[in-house]
Amino acid sequence: MEKLARRAWAEPFKIKVVEPLHMTTPEHREKALREAGHNTFLLRSKDVYIDLLTDSGTNAMSDNQWAGMMLGDEAYAGSENYYHLEETVRKYYGYEYLVPTHQGRGAENLISQILIKPGDFVPGNMYFTTTRLHQELAGGTFVDVIIDEAHDSESLFPFKGNIDLEKLAALIARVGSQKIPYVTVAATVNMAGGQPISLQNLRDVRELTLHHGIKVVLDATRAIENAYFIRERESGQSEKSIAEILLEICSYSDACTMSGKKDLLVNIGGFLALNDWDTFEKARNLVVVYEGLHTYGGLAGRDLEAMARGIVEAVQLDHIRARIGQVEYVGERLLSIGVPIVLPIGGHAVFLDAKRFLPHLKQLEFPAQTLAAELYLESGVRAMERGIVSAGRNQETGEHMFPKLELVRLTFPRRVYTQAHCDVVTEAVEAVHDRRHSIRGLKMVYEPKYLRFFQSRFEPV
Repeated sequence: MEKLARRAWAEPFKIKVVEPLHMTTPEHREKALREAGHNTFLLRSKDVYIDLLTDSGTNAMSDNQWAGMMLGDEAYAGSENYYHLEETVRKYYGYEYLVPTHQGRGAENLISQILIKPGDFVPGNMYFTTTRLHQELAGGTFVDVIIDEAHDSESLFPFKGNIDLEKLAALIARVGSQKIPYVTVAATVNMAGGQPISLQNLRDVRELTLHHGIKVVLDATRAIENAYFIRERESGQSEKSIAEILLEICSYSDACTMSGKKDLLVNIGGFLALNDWDTFEKARNLVVVYEGLHTYGGLAGRDLEAMARGIVEAVQLDHIRARIGQVEYVGERLLSIGVPIVLPIGGHAVFLDAKRFLPHLKQLEFPAQTLAAELYLESGVRAMERGIVSAGRNQETGEHMFPKLELVRLTFPRRVYTQAHCDVVTEAVEAVHDRRHSIRGLKMVYEPKYLRFFQSRFEPV
């Protein structure tokens, strides 16, 4: 019997409310970019046509989530929406205790302040900007223990988010387990290109850390996307539901930090979830100092409700398949026209390899920052630098840190853009690629003390 041709595919939703977009002129974009110091973070949203800066808080909520917003219990203490979120987190993530926060970095701050002492070392599978900063502000030193394949944009290894057990064991032997309060495990790994960690690696990390009495703290921000990759790529997982795999991922950790603005389809919100009562007691006391009472954590009741409902929607296979499928569509189109990207294609974004895209630029000419600026000039598409600017400076020497990866992140908000928008983006990248040899780099003319990629300013060299 002859096999039928693959049938057309469509998003598993229909559009109910629209927001107008406006294309600007090249002259307008040139002026806007100059005023923003060639930093896409400093552009005004009204000057952006298609916004791929981030998937954080930029998602489209469902009718069910909006309906839940009308059920917000805005009591200062003991909101019913808190208890609904607590129940939902316990069911889908498996943690016993919940401390809501305004977003993920609020949870990062709490766990860092509680567990890290000055002089401690915190190993993890590649740094993330805000996570590392909170660890450093608490007196710790981040140590990268990700596998070497993660630093190679052309490697096709399916789980480039994996922790290198030999690197982790060597660190424990060198500094002692008493100097390692926890291992931070990201699922997926943003700075490596949205790359997942495998269940087997999580099991192995858990076994090693239990042997040495070291906690594991999961960055669960995109753990649902990681669960999808496990289902697709890891042996013996294809028949499991996303919810089942998510629960197993979390079972190999003691706590998690969560930015609900990603996986959970909301515009604001996060939480710290834990299994240990003593740590929870400290967290719910400290959250009152930084965020708000332990039953609202800086959020309105309606935001807690939207997040609870978002969890249920996010683990649906149709949703996550469509979400990652959109990213894969753009990545595959770019590959077909010869644009260098990080492989395998990640979960939340396509990452352009700026070193291979602009090989004539030195790293101190900020190739990724340059490429993001040029893409905006070309098309009004806003993307994000993930390279030397994001890496920052060495705390001890003050010198630039030189990451092996110099990337531009095309980050797709969930349920926001259509395939037509995706085609516009790929054509814009292709146009910049066609004139890549004429592109000049940038120099940094202003640099803030912390998280410089948000506010630094640049000029053409």
